Amino acid sequence: MAARDERAEILAWLSPLEPRIRHQDLRTRRADNVGEWLLHTDEFQSWCNGARHGTLICYGDPAVGKTYFR
Repeated sequence: MAARDERAEILAWLSPLEPRIRHQDLRTRRADNVGEWLLHTDEFQSWCNGARHGTLICYGDPAVGKTYFR
């Protein structure tokens, strides 16, 4: 087996999800303005402008729409 073929096989084994294809698929199914309200809240604006420190985490049950959020 050639080194190139072996590398491709290893990469496919490590990440079979094909993130580029998944991203394109999700973009075509995303609804406009989902979560727009959140972007206008005082809490988000203060975090975005650096007044609040920390990591923004979007959590929730599977299949509730986190992937589709703006």
